[in-house]
Amino acid sequence: MFTSVDHIRRRSPAHRSGHHKYEIKATGEAAKNYDFLSARPPGKRTNVIESIGHLVKSCLGGGVVAIHEAYKQCGLWTSVVLTIILGIFVAYLMMILARSAQKIYGRVQIPQMSYPDLAEAALVTGPFVKLRKYSKCLRYAVDVTICIDLFGSCCVYQVMIARTAKQLVDGSDEVTDESGMPLRAYVAMLLIPCLLLCMITSLKYLAPFSIVADIIILTVAGATVYYAIQHSTKSPFEFEAFKTASGLFEFMGVCVFSMEGVGVTLAIENNMEEPKKINLVLAGGMSVVIGIVLCVGFFGYWGFGEKSKSPVTLNFPLSPFPIALKVGMAVMVYVTFALNFWVPFDLVWYYIKQKYDPEKYWLWERVYRAIFVTTITLIAVVFPSVTKFIGLLGSFCLSNMGFIYPSFIELCLDWSDPGLGIMMWRLWKFVFILIFGTILCIIGTYSNAKELINEVFY
Repeated sequence: MFTSVDHIRRRSPAHRSGHHKYEIKATGEAAKNYDFLSARPPGKRTNVIESIGHLVKSCLGGGVVAIHEAYKQCGLWTSVVLTIILGIFVAYLMMILARSAQKIYGRVQIPQMSYPDLAEAALVTGPFVKLRKYSKCLRYAVDVTICIDLFGSCCVYQVMIARTAKQLVDGSDEVTDESGMPLRAYVAMLLIPCLLLCMITSLKYLAPFSIVADIIILTVAGATVYYAIQHSTKSPFEFEAFKTASGLFEFMGVCVFSMEGVGVTLAIENNMEEPKKINLVLAGGMSVVIGIVLCVGFFGYWGFGEKSKSPVTLNFPLSPFPIALKVGMAVMVYVTFALNFWVPFDLVWYYIKQKYDPEKYWLWERVYRAIFVTTITLIAVVFPSVTKFIGLLGSFCLSNMGFIYPSFIELCLDWSDPGLGIMMWRLWKFVFILIFGTILCIIGTYSNAKELINEVFY
């Protein structure tokens, strides 16, 4: 997922100092009437339209230019239906997270929180007394999931850049190791450029490029429709509606990865002029996201069929405009690598730097940046498969971060106020989401990991 400055995980002063003591300070009407907007620090706020723009920018990224290949694995019409269902489901879980945050603001009298803040506070103030001592563990679980997701995305971006570079150098529609240097060599050659880029420690030099990246993504979506219509040789009704169960789980992982914005939901809510209208933002933003993902997935697979490759720009002809689009896409993915790297590294560096002399932070931060970028490159060299890697990240990280954690947080907050409801429907809703998220996590992770390993070693 493309990352912008609006996504950055904000740490409260309490978090920076290491103190995370949440306690219930108000209940009932007093909690519900808490004016958290007035209590927030002054600053520039975004309106509904701007917030929708930030959400769309947050959700769309590396996954959307690989979604057509996931359609190929699952089947065209099953993928179309599931894209809409999963998109609505993802939007609902994001709404749950925002609604839970606004509920707990009044209880603990804190005006804004990050995702890890909310996870910890929900367990500390929740009804499960014996679980309260594990509140830090839940916070760290969210932190670790975010790191795996975004560092993993960096691996995907390196492979995308390498595949594009190889196609342009070889001057061929196919990207195979049978001609020219092997793909892994191109991935390895990206180490130095990525190292140099990731030595930039200030987002102000990188964030403006995310706007250009969004324009390129929209252009790619439009070009996909155009070239797919030109290239298609059969009716979409001639495609298989469903293929295999493993393809289904691969698709679900990639699809969720392509649309998930749960990690930025609270960052957007925290910066809104009217945070109570977050549901409107989610409805509008996710409608656009679902539409773009559906467009690239459907037309990408219909137009290029069983020979489709990721990123989708690889399927475009080698003529001047498509070549310019391929180059632009590669350059912007390269910049986005640094943007995505910044967020999890900032999170990890907060903990690592505790053991070093502040006067040597400058040196050690760059040493660890080099270590992390090198590790990411090595992983990308070993596993140069785009859709399998995206499916793995979507299945493992986003099943937890997007489904299981938000539903558990909501259950903690709703347990006693307003209660479980008639026939304990809130509990059954949690159980349903937990089962779905667990199945996607276990089977999806296993299926994608197996395919990834088989593709590399067999």
